[in-house]
Formats: sequence, structure tokens, C-alpha cells
Amino acid sequence: MTDLSALVSIRDDLQAARDKAAARLEAGLGGVETARLYAAAADRAVTAVWDLFGTGDTDVSVLAVGGYGRGVLAPWSDLDLMLLIPARLPPELEARIEAVHHGLWDLGFKVGWAVRTEAEALRLARQDMTVRTSLLEARYLVGAAGPADRFLSRFRRAVKKADPRPFIAAKLEERDIRHAKAGSVRYQVEPNVKDGKGGLRDLNTLYWIARSLAPQSDMGRAALEGLLTAREQRLAAQAFDFLWAVRIHLHLLAGRAQDKLAFEYQPEVARRMGSKDRKGELPVERFMRRYFVIARDVGALTRAMSAKLEAQHAKQAGGLMRLLPLPGRRRKSAVDGVVEEAGRLTVTDATALADNPVRMLELFREADRLGLDLHPDAFGAVARSLDRVTPALRRDPEAARALIDILAHGKRPYRTLSLMNEAGLLGRFVPEFARVVGQTQFNRYHAYTVDEHTLQAIGILRDIETGTLKDDHPLSHSIFPLIDDREALYLALLLHDVGKGGTRGQLEDGAIAARRACERMGLGHARAELVAWLVEHHLVLSDFAQKRDAADPATIAAFAEIVGDLERLRMLLVLTAADVRAVGPGVWNGWKGQLMRDLYAATAARFRGEDTPDDVSPEPDAALMARAIKQGAAAELVHRPAWDTAELTFVARDRHGLFADVVATLAAEGADVSGARVHTSDDGWAIDVFQLQHSQGGAYGEGDPQASRRLQKAVVDAALGRRKPGVPANPAPRTSVFDVAPVVVFDNPNGGDATILETSGRDRPGLLADLASALSASGLTIRSAHIESHGVRAVDAFYVTTKTGKRLTAKADQARVREALLAALKPPVEPVAPKKMARARASAAR
Repeated sequence: MTDLSALVSIRDDLQAARDKAAARLEAGLGGVETARLYAAAADRAVTAVWDLFGTGDTDVSVLAVGGYGRGVLAPWSDLDLMLLIPARLPPELEARIEAVHHGLWDLGFKVGWAVRTEAEALRLARQDMTVRTSLLEARYLVGAAGPADRFLSRFRRAVKKADPRPFIAAKLEERDIRHAKAGSVRYQVEPNVKDGKGGLRDLNTLYWIARSLAPQSDMGRAALEGLLTAREQRLAAQAFDFLWAVRIHLHLLAGRAQDKLAFEYQPEVARRMGSKDRKGELPVERFMRRYFVIARDVGALTRAMSAKLEAQHAKQAGGLMRLLPLPGRRRKSAVDGVVEEAGRLTVTDATALADNPVRMLELFREADRLGLDLHPDAFGAVARSLDRVTPALRRDPEAARALIDILAHGKRPYRTLSLMNEAGLLGRFVPEFARVVGQTQFNRYHAYTVDEHTLQAIGILRDIETGTLKDDHPLSHSIFPLIDDREALYLALLLHDVGKGGTRGQLEDGAIAARRACERMGLGHARAELVAWLVEHHLVLSDFAQKRDAADPATIAAFAEIVGDLERLRMLLVLTAADVRAVGPGVWNGWKGQLMRDLYAATAARFRGEDTPDDVSPEPDAALMARAIKQGAAAELVHRPAWDTAELTFVARDRHGLFADVVATLAAEGADVSGARVHTSDDGWAIDVFQLQHSQGGAYGEGDPQASRRLQKAVVDAALGRRKPGVPANPAPRTSVFDVAPVVVFDNPNGGDATILETSGRDRPGLLADLASALSASGLTIRSAHIESHGVRAVDAFYVTTKTGKRLTAKADQARVREALLAALKPPVEPVAPKKMARARASAAR
């Protein structure tokens, strides 16, 4: 058999083994066992290639190192190998070893290849903690067994004699850098299964530390059994199994190394792992909730192991457990049973909190007051005492006061509440909040789980109040001191999303839950009703600001009627600013802030009895109007840095379909329309003002004068009929797994002189132009357009009138327009999920 035909045979055997492993995973085999099957398949392939090229009768040893040395692989994992060689290799042997290397690449392996003598490997292991880590898991694979056994024995003896502190410090520093790169928040809704916080690497770090303390035992088991309880070891094994299953499914779906659990993979991974619909929660959202519970468990394991390491260190300060500085003198705190030690709060004994469970909340309040972290022993004491959180404790005034002090008066409420959430106390004490712990929304809008979003919003609210964010939120910061009931505001923000997933809808269920929680905590009826009102209406200011025309007196009248008074208006503004900003990076921008400030100013003036201006039509400057008269059309782009937009003022002779043509041109030039006001003068001139952004949310054309000039010319050409709209792009593959139902709603508010048409559907390039064309073809005139996007869902609102200037009230006319808009909302090319990928309904919750 030739080398080529032999390699083909090895590749066929390898693929058959991989196919068998994938089939067994699909049939329910655990993640770790499946990973071992992939590693065993790789073992056979490496051995066969080594034998094929005649390198068997040498003193060269092949060791599997790193994750491969541990005996687990994902389908597209790197293959990490170390060749242990004598002092010198004859040229002929070098050529044969290189042939092995190339043969493995030909099989499709991405090979991490190190060639070292025993002395070199030992020296590097002393100097380089990454090398030491990979060798901690090394195992003999093929070649000369004697040299491999001798090297591994010498290496493990050297590790056992070495001071473990530098290694442990290096591993913890690597973890922090990895978290910063992959995302330091554990609850990002597209987590990295391998490198993210609470992922496989965090678990591996525990095992690496254990192995460094007991290098001659199997996987450091001798050390591990002294650092984790039997229950914690079972928890680690379950987490390993779950995360490995997720990672292997990701690799199989992507056909490559893929460790980010991105939205497009989530529904299919959820299906393959048996997640089912339950009580209205989508299977994909249930699966992701389980993922985040596992990630939280991994964090708990890290803390537990740290506590044991410190405890052993205190007893054996002269031995190998000298991992951290010795604890300093203990100082009493304001909480009985809690002391300060080495800059952290800890408990005096294991029962300190269980004897008086109110102390659990007082512990966190004291940590916030003093600006201290918690010792892992304190975390453990909280975890062991959670069963003492009873209905009676939830109604205890002292316990409620401790929580409200942290929430509304704490120095760092985000950090402290996050610690409480990690410990499991926050959801146990406030069961309404427990409903949203680990909850995700499958919509590509929210960057975090619901609980993490809520806690970040509380931190942002605190930063608005203290002035840290006053440049981004000047009005919210200035009115904060005028709010009478800060505690009700902070409680409303804590509870604002607890209705998500409820059967009566997010807002109604949220208000019911908030009222119940506040009454249980002893707030009193009036304050509980205020919190419940804020929760039920926490989206109304954003909706009116972004989907209604704040220059229309009817809009202000309707909004003011809902809000009722100036105090609620103030509270809604600052709550909305914090809520929107906490959705994720880049969601908040200056344009949204300006829309909210405009709505606030007009509504506050109404409450004070001041006159509100009538709807004012846009007026171009004289020079722009003169150019339009001379050329037939003119445009001017002005950047508004404070709004994060570029303002395009456009003047042209009005004609049928003009707005649609201009909008299509803007889309073709890569400009996203975030708002538009449209006016036609008595003498037939269309005067339109657009707020434009680029795809990343900043002002269009900022720093690029050529793009600005090109856009101005393009819209003028479109108005004069010299440019045809481009062909819209197809939906991106990443969004094709989302099912987005189109919706059209008509509203004829009291006092208004236009019909408000609100459309919602799958976002895509050219959608606004298609909607505008449908309205124009239906004989309607657009007065203003208000654009909003929630991930894959676009929500566009239009103020329209008939050609005679009337509102659209006839049911038959509305049905005709609805049909035209639903057709426009349908993508030109229906998105198809990639092969083998399930789809899921996009969540409409906000």
C-alpha cells in the first residue's frame, strides 16, 4: 500500500470514528464521554501515521499534552503534541518526523507541535507557566515508552517540590485576562463556552491548580478531594459534562472550531440537548437559562476552592499551601458574627448566619458600606443558610431595610447586588426576581440575561444620580434631586422586568408581582402602588419618544394623560434612561436621549400650565432653498455630535413616491434613518429632515467628508429621477434562525389630525423604503416617520393622511393598507436557516 492510499485509509477510519461519536452524542451520550471518543479516534490516527512513516524503532516519544493530554477533544479542537527527542536527531529521522507532521495536517488536524529534549522541556516547565500547564496533563501516546515515562516522572517530582504560588497566581491572572477578552460578565447572552466566565477553562483552572498540588495523582485527585466536597465534585462533573456537550454540538453545527454560543446556533443546540417548551418559555430560552445556572455553579466552585486553599494555607503556612498572604488580625464589624479580615468580610463560624438569617442581608450591606469584598467562607455560609430564607424573613422589616439600603443608598449597588445574586440570596429573598435569574430573550436586542440587565440598570441609575454619567444624561441628573421617593424608584427598577414570560403579558404581570413584593416588604399601599405603576408603564416614555411625534400637541396630551403628574414624569425619565442604556453596548445614543428630553420638556410644560407650541413645520435656510429653486432639488448634511446623528435637510419639488425614492437611496448609501419629518409647502415644495446614523450607531459620514458629499449628491439625483434605487441585501445568515411575525397597528388618537401606523417586522436593508413605497402606492401622504430597532425586529411608526389631508378611519381602507404593508414587511427573499439549524420565534419582550 502506498503512503497516499494508507493516509486515505486512516482518514476514512478517523471519519467513521467521528461519525460514530456524533451519533452517540445525538442519542444521549454525555459530553465528556463523547469528548473521550473523539480523543480516542485521534489517538488511533496519530499512532497509525507514526507507524506509517517508519518512526517506530527510535528513541523519540510522542506525548499528548494540554486538553488532548487530558483525553478529551471537540471535533475541531487543536491537536497538541510534544515530541521528546534525544540530544540530536539524524537528518533522516528529522525528515521522517516532518513527514508525520505533514501527514497529520493532511488528515485535517490543526497540530500544535513542539519538539524538545528532556532537559529543554524541564527547563521550560520551570520558567513558563503555560508550558507547565500543558505538561501537567501530558500522557504517553506512541513511540519510545521508556524516555516518556522517565520524563513524566522527573517532571512530576519537580512540580511537587516547587512552590505552587507562582503557578497559581499565573493561572488566576490568565483567567482574568481571558474573561476580559471574552467578556467579564458571566451572563452575556452569546457566551463563549470555552473561554467565557463560567466556561470550560474556568473549570480546567481548578483542575490545573489541583494537579500542581498533587502532580503524581490522577488529575490531581488527591488534592481535589481535599479542596472540594463530594457534592461540589459532582457539581463540577455535571458542569463539565454539560459544557462539553454544548461545545461539541457547536463544532458539529459550524463544521469548524466554534466556541461562541451565538444566537444562530442556540435553537438547534437546545433541540439536540432535549430542551422543551414550558409555560410559554421557548425551548431555546429554557436551554440558555440552564446554561447560565451552570455558569453560576462554576463561579461557586471557584469560590469554594479558594476558601479551602486559604484554610489549608493558614494551617500549613510553611508548606506547599503558602498561596496567599497570611490573614491579618480580625476586626469586629457592625454585624454580629461578621468580622473584617485581610480586607474582606468573613464569618466567625459556620453557623453565624443560620442562627440569625437577617444577618445574611446585613452582611452585604456592611460590605457595601465598608467597600470590602467577601471572603469565600462568607459566601459559603450564605449558601448553606439559604434554606433559612422563609416567608417570615421576607416580611421582616430589618431584612427589608437592609435590602433597600443596599439598593437605594448603597455606594456600589451593582456590585453588591451582583454578589447577592451570585450567592443565590437576592432571588431567594425576592422570589419575584428569582423568576428572571438566568432568563434570556431570543431577539438579538438584549446583550445580557434579564437579571444581569436589571442589576446593570441599577448601577447606571446610581451613576446618573451621582453625576458619573451627567454628560450623557444631563437632564436626568439635574432632576434627580427633585424626585421625592428615591427608594420607590430604585425598587421599581429592580422589579421592572419581573413580568417577562408571564401569561398576562410583561407589563401587567410585572405590576402584579411588584405590588406583591412591595407590600410584603412593608412599603405601604401608596408607595407599593407607585412602584407597581412605574413597572407597568416603564416602556411608555420610550415608546412615545421613539415612535410618536413629540412636536404634535396630540402626542403630548395623550402622554400627559397616562403619566398624570410631574413626579411620575421625572421618575419615568431617569428609569427609562437607565433601562435603555443597560440593554447593551451601543443601544443608548444621543439621538434617543434628545427624543426623550424633547418629550419630557413638552410634557413638563403642560403640567406646569405653560403653553405648548403647535406643530412647527421644518424650515430650510435661504441658501438651501435658493439652490433647490435653481436645481430642482438640494440637500445639506450637518453633523449633530450631541445627538450621535447627522441631520439631512432635503428640499425638492414634491411628487408621488419622492419620500420612498429618497429613503431607498439613503439605504443604498449605508445610512440608517433614525427619524424623519416630512412637510410639503403650499407652493408644492417637499421639505424633509432626516436623522441619519451609520450601522454602528454613530453619526453618518462623521470624519468622512467624501461620504457626506456623495450622500447629498445621491439624494438630489434620486429626487430628479437620475438614480434608480439599489437592490436590497438578503437577510444575514445569523438572523435567519429568528422567526419574526409582522404586525401592523392603526391608531387615531383623540385630538390628532393624522393616523399613526405602527409596523413591526424583520429588520433588513431597504425595509423603510419598501414601507414608504407601500404607503405612497396606497395614496397616503407621510408627515413623519419614527424608526426603532429591537435586534432583528424593526418597529417603524408613520404619521399619515389621505391625499385630502384626512385621517384613515374607514375599516375597508385600513384593511387595504394593512395588506400592502404586510406585503412590504415580507422580505424579498424569505430567509432560510442553514442546513441542520432549527429556527425559533424571536422574543418580542423588551
